[in-house]
Amino acid sequence: MSASWPGLRRALQLTLAVVKPDAVAHPLVLEAVHETILSHKFLIVRTKDLLWSKEDSQRFYQEHSGRFFYQRLVEFMSSGPMRVYILAHEEAITRWRSLMGPTKVYRARHMAPDSIRGTLGLTDTRNTVHGSDSAASASKEIAFFFPDFSEEEWYQHEEPQLRRETVGAHAVIGCHLQDG
Repeated sequence: MSASWPGLRRALQLTLAVVKPDAVAHPLVLEAVHETILSHKFLIVRTKDLLWSKEDSQRFYQEHSGRFFYQRLVEFMSSGPMRVYILAHEEAITRWRSLMGPTKVYRARHMAPDSIRGTLGLTDTRNTVHGSDSAASASKEIAFFFPDFSEEEWYQHEEPQLRRETVGAHAVIGCHLQDG
């Protein structure tokens, strides 16, 4: 969908995508997720590999504290390296969530068999990927994983230029791979 001026597209939206430890542990699975991101024309704004402490995991999932799956999720997310992305697309949140498929792997396999979780997920915890569920969550989660990233500055300086450019399917913008 285009804006009223030629050459301009709708504003890009940001979302957070996490490739969980179960996927990062298997290079072919990690590559498959990365290729899915690129083939669906997401712009990779930032990315980094990191290993969480148990405390990092507890802070991120604090809203789920007390729920039956909390401890299992905390332990799993601090069990090995993960890869984190800031993705941009005109409909980044809904598009990424659709590509991920339902959280529950059994449901994903039956309702969205071609989704990431439908093809690569193992269990409801080891379901390969995470994604923000709203614009507010995306902002909060991006700030958690990328504390030096300024969403406001990105929208002022990088986003308008990216929107004007013809961007190829394999664009990687400001890619920063680092251990964190």
